[in-house]
Amino acid sequence: MAGNSSHPGASVTSRVLALLDAFDEDHRRLALTELAARAGLPLPTAHRLVGELAGWGALDRDISGQYVIGRRLCDLGLLAPLQAGLVDIASPYLHDLYGATLATVHLAVRDGDEVLYLDRVRGHASVPIVSTVGSRLPMHATGVGKVLLAHAPVDVQHRVLAELSRITPYTITQPGQLSRQLAQVLRDEYATTVEEMSLGACSVAVPIRRHDDVVASLGLVVSSLKREKPKLVAALQVAARGIGRAILGIPASGSGA
Repeated sequence: MAGNSSHPGASVTSRVLALLDAFDEDHRRLALTELAARAGLPLPTAHRLVGELAGWGALDRDISGQYVIGRRLCDLGLLAPLQAGLVDIASPYLHDLYGATLATVHLAVRDGDEVLYLDRVRGHASVPIVSTVGSRLPMHATGVGKVLLAHAPVDVQHRVLAELSRITPYTITQPGQLSRQLAQVLRDEYATTVEEMSLGACSVAVPIRRHDDVVASLGLVVSSLKREKPKLVAALQVAARGIGRAILGIPASGSGA
């Protein structure tokens, strides 16, 4: 919880930061009264500042009236050294993968309990693609998401497994089945989906490591994995290793953990 920011000497900046600091892994949605209490601010002050933050896009208000971190802050997070550097470094590898496969290529990281798409090269094939750069999708229904979920902290896995929404008739919604898949991802070093995010689209993805830490995932979306899976996995793993070596010089910053 943020410290008390209600004393007379507290600046507007410190009060705003206290409001933002009120959010954490266990407090993703907060009512105004909760925000004020956790930030140590009088309710009228919190009301005024939260209104300004919401107007700017730093906070959003959901249908229940609670506040969540807004898209504007998330977009700024993409400019952090590791993520911005990752996109720049990975770009040639994404284009090489596209040139070799003509498939849509994705670069993604975990953002809380979702997968955040940092970059994409769109393939020519008529395969349904629902992701865009900056979009967030469920981890359990995407190839890049399954990779990131398999390497996520246990508390993240528990939250995701507790709410497995059905997106297509083929989306895995049984926690036991998904847990077995995640264990296999750790063994095989790649993940797949078959029409789990959109009908007519399959995906395969691998982890990108910075030293021993999985910091991102690299994936391809194709119409079928029946014949080409070994070839696609090999191409992805070569590219992921190249990206991993190249990002060692980027200053570490908070990833979407």
